[in-house]
Amino acid sequence: MIRGAFVIVATLGPLVACSPGRGAPPPTAASGSAINLAEALDAKKLRGVNRTVTKIHPTAVRLSAARDAGVAWVETTSFSNGTIEVDVRGRDAYQQSFLGLTFHRKDDATYEAVFLRPFNFRATDPVRKQHAVQYIQMPDNDYDRLRREAPEEFENPVDTSIAPTDWVRLRLVVTSTAVQINVGSVTQPTLEVRKLGQVYGGQVGLWVGNNSGGDFANLVVTPEAK
Repeated sequence: MIRGAFVIVATLGPLVACSPGRGAPPPTAASGSAINLAEALDAKKLRGVNRTVTKIHPTAVRLSAARDAGVAWVETTSFSNGTIEVDVRGRDAYQQSFLGLTFHRKDDATYEAVFLRPFNFRATDPVRKQHAVQYIQMPDNDYDRLRREAPEEFENPVDTSIAPTDWVRLRLVVTSTAVQINVGSVTQPTLEVRKLGQVYGGQVGLWVGNNSGGDFANLVVTPEAK
């Protein structure tokens, strides 16, 4: 079960190289609303909760692995409805790679999140394959409760063309009643769910799960046009 109690840790770290053979993050195609996460870290605008955040590239950061879930809140953000996008890079390591986005923060334990399980992207087991992308609302609706009470409603497989260790584009379209999720370059939504959270504003963050870290770049937050 994903736990909601976090411990604040230091957020600054040295510049380290991207993992060998896995490459630098893709260039962002966005303008204006794009957030350079490495620059945000340098400016002390990324607040780590139960994670250390380090710079791995002029545009990318890494959240360390640790027990329980962790977040790096982007303190310059305030988001209600609209679109959130980010490039993420995880690992093909069973039960050790959970990473994605969180939004509508009420406090460090109360938020909504969408995350990927890269180790399930190309699983041959149909049950594991179904559990590749997940929506949750914490602390009331973690993945365990949703899987028991609404099986398969809040998770789906991803396109098999997506490699578990590549940089992957994660795009969320959030309205007052629903969350639409696109993973990779596919044009059709990977998952569409009813919104469970009752908070309609708050910060955006980078999210990782139990025993998991992850890499993030090219965050874009676009509020809904009024």
